Amino acid sequence: MKRFLDTLAVVLSAPLWIPAALAVAAAIWIADGRPVLFSQMRAGLGGKPFRLLKFRTMRQGEGSDGERTTRLGAFLRSTSLDELPQLLHVLSGKMSLVGPRPLPVKYLPRYSPFQARRHEVRPGITGWAQVNGRNAISWERKFELDVWYVDNRSLPLDLKILWLTLRRTASRADINASATETMEEFKG
Repeated sequence: MKRFLDTLAVVLSAPLWIPAALAVAAAIWIADGRPVLFSQMRAGLGGKPFRLLKFRTMRQGEGSDGERTTRLGAFLRSTSLDELPQLLHVLSGKMSLVGPRPLPVKYLPRYSPFQARRHEVRPGITGWAQVNGRNAISWERKFELDVWYVDNRSLPLDLKILWLTLRRTASRADINASATETMEEFKG
C-alpha cells in the first residue's frame, strides 16, 4: 500500500516538481556548467546498492565541502531542491517518500546490528531523523531515530513526517551540521 501511495503522490505532484526540476537543472547549467547531476552509490532496502541522483551543489576538485559548495548549491541545499531527482527513485521503487535517508554503501560494514536495521525499509527522501534534527544531530541519534521509524512506521506517521518536512524546509532549519557544511563521515 505504501508503494502505491508513494507512486500516486509523485505522479499527481508531477505538474509541480517537473517544472521545478527543469528550472533547477537549467540554473545549474547556466551558473556552474556541467554536469548538472551528482550521483553516488547508496545503500537501499536490505543494504542493496543503487545509484542515487541529486542536483550538483559543489564544484569538483579539492577542498572541503564548504569551500566547494557553489552559491547556487548552497541555496539548493537550504531549500532541499537538490533532492528533486530522487522523486524518480520513488517511481522506480528504489526509494520511498518517507524512510531513513540512504547513506553511502561504504558505511555498510561500519553499522552495528542495531544501526543496520535502518535497511529493513526502503530509504526515503525524508525521514524521522530529518524532522528531528537533520544534520544538527549526532550519527548515533540519527540511527536511533531511523530504527524508531522502522519499528513504528505507519501512514499517519508518514503524513506527519511529510508535513514536518514541509515546515522545516520552509524555515530552512537544521540544514548543516554545526561546524561543517555537511555531516562528517560516519566512522562506525
